Amino acid sequence: MYYLHRNLAREFINLNPIQRGGILPADAKKAIYEFWDGYSVCDFCQGKLEEVDNPPIKKFLEDVSEWINMDRAKLTYGAREGKYIVMHSICKEGDYVVLDKNAHYTSYVAAEKAKLNVAEVGYVEEYPTYKINLEGYKEVIDNLEDKNESIGLILLTHVDGNFGNLNDAKKVGKIAKDKGIPFLLNCAYTVGRMPVDGKKLKADLIVSSGHKSMASSAPSGILFYEDEFDDLIAKTSERYPKKEIEFLGCTLRGLPLITLMASFDYVKERVKKWDEELKKTRYVVDELEKIGFKQLGIKPKEHDLILFETKILDEIAKKDKRKGYFFYDELKKRGIGGIKPGVTKEIKMSVYGLEWEQVEYVVNSIKEIVQI
Repeated sequence: MYYLHRNLAREFINLNPIQRGGILPADAKKAIYEFWDGYSVCDFCQGKLEEVDNPPIKKFLEDVSEWINMDRAKLTYGAREGKYIVMHSICKEGDYVVLDKNAHYTSYVAAEKAKLNVAEVGYVEEYPTYKINLEGYKEVIDNLEDKNESIGLILLTHVDGNFGNLNDAKKVGKIAKDKGIPFLLNCAYTVGRMPVDGKKLKADLIVSSGHKSMASSAPSGILFYEDEFDDLIAKTSERYPKKEIEFLGCTLRGLPLITLMASFDYVKERVKKWDEELKKTRYVVDELEKIGFKQLGIKPKEHDLILFETKILDEIAKKDKRKGYFFYDELKKRGIGGIKPGVTKEIKMSVYGLEWEQVEYVVNSIKEIVQI
């Protein structure tokens, strides 16, 4: 028998930014007991998952697309699957995808799997901000057009998973509209954490992550898009007319879907508190920079994901017998987890969703560790 045990969520303050937005509320945990058997969401399916009324999958997709202000919503196993579905359905083999240099690795892998080429838009500045040159999208597109290359898609990472930089999607959306090229916005770290309005951001398509940012079990996600892309994305099988080819008939089922639905009201409410989340994030940056940490990425922070350069921790590690594990070890003693063990040169963290008392405790604990 396998030993399956995890106490991070119950016994520690979890600072892992990839998990802060995916922590389930009580209602979602209760729903698990009703639907934990394999195909239980399919009790009343007539052949198409997204038309199921019990549980109210159809209503949920209508509500969530209205919330994000996009025409349609489709269930996926995560943002990466959504990106591949978009690339495979609306692009032609050999087309170029123009994307930012901070794009997640799955953006590149999805393009490779779809047999597409990639052209990168670089930085205005590398260290320390790693700010993407959004105006550079036009230059890259113009250069490709001058070479008679076909561009199938423009992709922008709304907030990247390295630096937590928030990009002005409207700027890129306008370039895409002027060029007549579909615009895909990767909102894996934004939909569910902060307010997102697809039409205001000029997005044609949006991918999101339930397990990163919508308080859902993994793997889960939603692909949002405008009506004009429906014939390509939702194309059905000739043999099985109810089954959509790009989704292999059905995608998300079971507990990831149930928790995504059960958390929806909770997620809508917490997004309204985004300004307070930014205050917490900026407080952490301000306080920890006083003791020698250096925030990388754009300042002031516009997202909860923080990457610190931590030379001071690295210096302490050289003198401590535990080496790079001293910081992880000291945090653990204080009931704090989510920081990678053995890492001291740079650390990534988030206090999203924590109470102010917890945030202050984390800051004071780190200060105490540095002063040991």
